[in-house]
Amino acid sequence: MASREGKRRNHHNHNHENLVPLAALISRETKAAKMEKPFVRYGQAAQSRKGEDYFLIKTDSLRVPSSSSTAFSVFAIFDGHNGKAAAVFTRENLLNHVLSALPCGLNRDEWLQALPRALVSGFVKTDKEFQSRGETSGTTATFVIVDGWTVTVACVGDSRCILDTSGGSVSNLTVDHRLEDNTEERERVTASGGEVGRLSIVGGVEIGPLRCWPGGLCLSRSIGDMDVGEFIVPVPFVKQVKLSNLGGRLIIASDGIWDALSSEVAAKTCRGLPAELAARQVVKEALRRRGLKDDTTCIVVDIIPPENSQEQPLPSPPKKHNNFFRSLLFRKKSNKLSKKLSSVSIVEELFEEGSAMLAERLGSGDCSKESATGGGWMFTCAICQLDLAPSEGISVHAGSIFSTSLKPWQGPFLCTDCRDKKDAMEGKRPSGVKVI
Repeated sequence: MASREGKRRNHHNHNHENLVPLAALISRETKAAKMEKPFVRYGQAAQSRKGEDYFLIKTDSLRVPSSSSTAFSVFAIFDGHNGKAAAVFTRENLLNHVLSALPCGLNRDEWLQALPRALVSGFVKTDKEFQSRGETSGTTATFVIVDGWTVTVACVGDSRCILDTSGGSVSNLTVDHRLEDNTEERERVTASGGEVGRLSIVGGVEIGPLRCWPGGLCLSRSIGDMDVGEFIVPVPFVKQVKLSNLGGRLIIASDGIWDALSSEVAAKTCRGLPAELAARQVVKEALRRRGLKDDTTCIVVDIIPPENSQEQPLPSPPKKHNNFFRSLLFRKKSNKLSKKLSSVSIVEELFEEGSAMLAERLGSGDCSKESATGGGWMFTCAICQLDLAPSEGISVHAGSIFSTSLKPWQGPFLCTDCRDKKDAMEGKRPSGVKVI
């Protein structure tokens, strides 16, 4: 299975009750905004074959209402299959579900620390709501939040996000959830009750990539796909990094790009071009190499240092690289060299987690709040945000063999429906949703 230990430095859980007055929060954020933020420039290009690729670009989201200094940007790609319904639904609902899972009154650092858990909740809630419609469509989701120099990426499926730094180093910020390529995901699916194999034709000859049966999906994680089975989970891989003050370029694309180009080739193809032209060039190169065999969508996001007043694209790297700096591309937050290396393309890794188990991804913490009606204390479902009485909430750790170090009466808590969803994803019970 995927790693069960998220890497977070100085991470703390926060109660809903620790609220900060809006005026004080805006004042605090305004002071923090005096630290110069990078420019964010983006471009998008696509060629359609089946009409199932959708994307989201939103650059005016606010952490604190009416405070422009708290703006952040969202970029996402949804590659649908078996119809476009899941991709459209996810584009319209995922962001709101993620934001609704974040506690109120957090400052910027607290907000960024809470974001990975909120992304898990948002992905699962979106999947749960879409499956309740009884449709069999599914979609990948690669969801990117850019707040200043910090980039947070969550993904299910095989729509990839890569980072190209000004030093010329290319790294994947996502994991491809393809059964063919991911041994840990194959083991998880079979352990949860799924069957993995290739398509068998006349004579018993097996062809094509590994797929999950029933359904024949070649992905191990997605949103939707209720006809395949709940062991195809919507729990995302999440990675959060902080760029150096030299910035970097993100390339977010559907598998129509990555089936034709490697991460390194995609980055090299568009270096030196502004974001809009870069996105077009990546699509053009993918089509040149492979033709239009699938929907092909690309978003390029440039995070540009503020001192670059002309807002030019990131320069092409020198032909020769210093191997020492290349080996230091990713450094942990606690590294003592971080300040000394701030002028080179060092990426500070803040968080990474890929486990499919909700008990591990939602962590531990108090999700209680005082009832507005004076009826004592209420609990909130960690996934759907439904208010629960203490007698209604079921701990996410209850009955979990993966959380033996935690007390089963500790939060966060789930409502009955979300607990059923969790059990179905782990193969403990069949999904109660019927396919139309």
